[in-house]
Amino acid sequence: MTDHSDRLAALRAELVTHGLAGLVVPLTDEHMSEYVGGYAQRLAWLTGFEGSAGTAVVLPETAAIFIDGRYTIQVREQVDAGDWTYVDVPQHSVAGWLARQAKAGQRIGYDPWLHTVGQVAAMRAALADVGAELVAVDANPIDAIWTDRPQPSPARMTVHDDAHAGVASAAKRAAIADWLAEQRADAVVLTALDSIAWALNVRGGDVAHTPVALGYAIVAADGTTDLFVAPGKVDDALRQHLGNAVRIHDRQAFAGALGRYDGQRIAADPERAVAAIHEALAAGGARVLPLRDPVVLAKALKNPAEVAGHRAASIRDGAALSRFLRWIEREGPKGGETELSAAARLLAFREETGLLRDTSFSTISATGAHGAIPHYHVTEASNARIAPGQLFLIDSGGQYADGTTDVTRVMPIGAPTEEMRDRFTRVLKGHIAIATAIFPDGTPGAQIDGFARRPLWEAGLDFGHGTGHGIGSYLAVHEGPQRIAAPNYPGGASLEPLRAGMMLSNEPGYYKAGEYGIRIENLLLTIPVTIPGGDPERPMLGFETLTFAPIERTLIDPALLTQVELSWLNAYHAEVVARIGPVLDGEDRAWLESKCSPVS
Repeated sequence: MTDHSDRLAALRAELVTHGLAGLVVPLTDEHMSEYVGGYAQRLAWLTGFEGSAGTAVVLPETAAIFIDGRYTIQVREQVDAGDWTYVDVPQHSVAGWLARQAKAGQRIGYDPWLHTVGQVAAMRAALADVGAELVAVDANPIDAIWTDRPQPSPARMTVHDDAHAGVASAAKRAAIADWLAEQRADAVVLTALDSIAWALNVRGGDVAHTPVALGYAIVAADGTTDLFVAPGKVDDALRQHLGNAVRIHDRQAFAGALGRYDGQRIAADPERAVAAIHEALAAGGARVLPLRDPVVLAKALKNPAEVAGHRAASIRDGAALSRFLRWIEREGPKGGETELSAAARLLAFREETGLLRDTSFSTISATGAHGAIPHYHVTEASNARIAPGQLFLIDSGGQYADGTTDVTRVMPIGAPTEEMRDRFTRVLKGHIAIATAIFPDGTPGAQIDGFARRPLWEAGLDFGHGTGHGIGSYLAVHEGPQRIAAPNYPGGASLEPLRAGMMLSNEPGYYKAGEYGIRIENLLLTIPVTIPGGDPERPMLGFETLTFAPIERTLIDPALLTQVELSWLNAYHAEVVARIGPVLDGEDRAWLESKCSPVS
């Protein structure tokens, strides 16, 4: 038996002591975060799966792990098929699987601090239909057997300067108060860590790659706020920044505080505030208003300071990436580098800027077949040598005080095949289609997702993930509510209307299992577009590309590009030289100019 087999057996034994037949284990924390601290990595500890999205369900005779198309290959490499059944989502749901697998009389446990109200309702209804019961646990059973479970991070909460934030916290809280007045609500519970960070102009170090601090906030109708955070995270500078209008409490007092709103109307986001919070508010006599966190949209609409900061961060980050691309082109074919050494070299280039705070996620440094795993995570065990004949994919980003970056490039190690060039060029055509898209204000991302796929569809090909995600301002690398994604891909359709000021990624790809992966990713700013002769009553939007680094010319088949696409590519590369060139010196600059010379 493996360690993970032993852990599964231990969990089943622990469940028996609680009178439970099963347990649902999501990959999240008490804040419904996408990326979580080590203390909340229960799914990885139990199964070995290291992806960033997934859920497990354990029953007495069977166990399943639910993953989307980004992790089809990865889950089979990391999770033992002898212990676990692999279940694809969104084709199948946890609730639907429970309805088929659970037996009458069984009690299935769930942690109410790790599930939304909707998730709980769906599972409860499915189990009730077969005579089984969903049971809330007082303490997570995994924690009882995870003997070396990490403690939550002790990192301090820090001040995010108003010069980078663009708007003072007091003004943000006043805007939340105005929203509460519109909703006739007495207060709103903020549970998403990036919402709290944005609203209070604070940052932290509790989650790897995402500068947030563990805590909760309740904003009242007058804008005053109760912040619940571990006492050790607070210092005098933070107290002075927050001022008297923000009352600071121990994080442990949060659950009890939810019972003090008898007769009041309290807003709580049904997607971001866990079931335990909704239940505690209701139990205390509050009327819970299931409304979206008001910070979500406000945070997505970047203000001028945030946009200017991102532009500055993109220049230094693009220069670091360009230096790395030159290095990998030179060193990769020699056979002495690996995925880990390449990731370390790119990190070193970023650190040489003197302004890097962290990477914005674990760098995806993937050569050959590993590139076909969209969210591949290199480890000492999986680390592969970079060798001639492969495609090397590097998806990475930096966290700077003035902006968060995310960019993907692909480099051939030696000469690429004609198939590689064909696939790369089709991905590039899709990338250009998104970059040049013009659409009515309010169009949801789902409606433009197909623009990126058409060149691949025409060859009978596709990619199994969304085309774009929102991004934070020195915050989460994946930020909602906007996305570019159609219904039949992971995460479902993105129906959020696109608005000026939203930032998104543009990252179509192609993945040939067992051989190589391709993805071209830049970040975009949604901007108003004026079209001569257009209907003045129908405002239009388009995108400004924010990321600058060369797109590998030896992988491009110019015969597949239209004249319009060639013009875009050459104009983009000219701008790369104009923006990045002045930051580079000597051979690095000469290399950049050569890489960005016109393609015809």
